[in-house]
Amino acid sequence: MFSISMFLNKFFEIITKVSVNDVVDMLIVAYLCYKILMFIKDTRAEQLFKGVIILLVVTQLSGMLKLHTLYWMLVKILEIGFILPFIIFQPELRAGLEHLGRNTSFRKISKTNNENYEDKVIKPINEIIDAIYELAENRIGALLVIEGKTKINEIVQTGTIIEAAISKQLLENIFVPNTPLHDGAVVIRNLKIKSASCFLPLTQRKDLSKELGTRHRAGIGISEISDCISLIVSEETGNVSIAKSGKIYRNISKERLFNILKEFEEKRHESNLSILKDFFK
Repeated sequence: MFSISMFLNKFFEIITKVSVNDVVDMLIVAYLCYKILMFIKDTRAEQLFKGVIILLVVTQLSGMLKLHTLYWMLVKILEIGFILPFIIFQPELRAGLEHLGRNTSFRKISKTNNENYEDKVIKPINEIIDAIYELAENRIGALLVIEGKTKINEIVQTGTIIEAAISKQLLENIFVPNTPLHDGAVVIRNLKIKSASCFLPLTQRKDLSKELGTRHRAGIGISEISDCISLIVSEETGNVSIAKSGKIYRNISKERLFNILKEFEEKRHESNLSILKDFFK
């Protein structure tokens, strides 16, 4: 006969057998599951994950109900299909591994130790912002990719190498219509213009507004496979948008853009064991 006292006795019996190693083990597994779920949220992998869960539940139910043929088919599908996610979602897996590599970096560069912080960071950011909003005011389309910790050399090589300091005038001249370098993206590395007229991969998302053209889809696409930030100027509306981590934020103000770029550059240099910091939060 089931009773509350029996349940409590069993419960406390299990609790007393749990060691410190078991607690640490459970915390690590819970943390890893949480990070995986957060990483695949709002991506194609999220839909795959839901499909796998449903398939596992149906497989167990078919076994319990002794639906032998259906159970056999589902088990074979699971066995054969195990390798398919690694092929289909190669970009997401690559981005995840790169994210892990970035966050386990031991580098830390403090802006307070940099005497030229104003010249090396603030001034180039202001030049970018002035150029972006000047282009937006004149309804000239533009696409800038600001590289993060993940190098995108395969993208850089598709364009023309420039290796120049950032200036408002140079950026504006690059995107003037009917000039040799205006069609494509400018890649900025370490707050220097690395390359222009670069070709970017287009996002495969189907849920985007039809108002977003090729330039916006390319900006989103490159942000899906790296930790970069894309700045997009629409020639139709003159609006400025930002693409980051596969998401797009439209109609960005000058003040917000400055804060985003400044924070992005600071984080690009500072990653002091962020996984451990996240864990202890």
